[in-house]
Amino acid sequence: MKHFFLATLFLAVTSLVFAQEKPPKSPHVTVEANGIKVVYGQPSKRGRVIFGTLEPFGKVWRTGADQATEITFSKDVVFGGKPVKAGTYTFFSIPDPKTWTVILNGKLGQWGAYDYEKNKGEDVVAVKVKREALSTPAEKLTFTLPGNAVVFEWDDTKISVPVK
Repeated sequence: MKHFFLATLFLAVTSLVFAQEKPPKSPHVTVEANGIKVVYGQPSKRGRVIFGTLEPFGKVWRTGADQATEITFSKDVVFGGKPVKAGTYTFFSIPDPKTWTVILNGKLGQWGAYDYEKNKGEDVVAVKVKREALSTPAEKLTFTLPGNAVVFEWDDTKISVPVK
């Protein structure tokens, strides 16, 4: 009887713990095309000023929400003019009003960009790309993979990194 009571108590407590876990605020999205796959948390603008305020200029950003964005290339590519071997990388960026830096890092499984400084020695490439202004703000961060680029848009910003 004592074991039955303890087992029941354990199951009840375990159920409460798991019932209180909340799903991430931002949905997780996978986009895949042309031998490239991007997995990212998709935040929404919700009336906020994103770049320069929520995401400060000059500071490394995970380029998404929650766990850092990851990009996979099924074959060797030229990313922003620089060679990158096939594989999976963490995708970071550094926002700037005119020119962004996009970084591919070899350390996977990072949460946000909190540990970027200690892992920046694993950067594979860093490329500079021009920021394009969107005439209509994008409510949700969205990655697209046209045949020759990795593109993301959010708020008033569009970034496109050429891929060959």
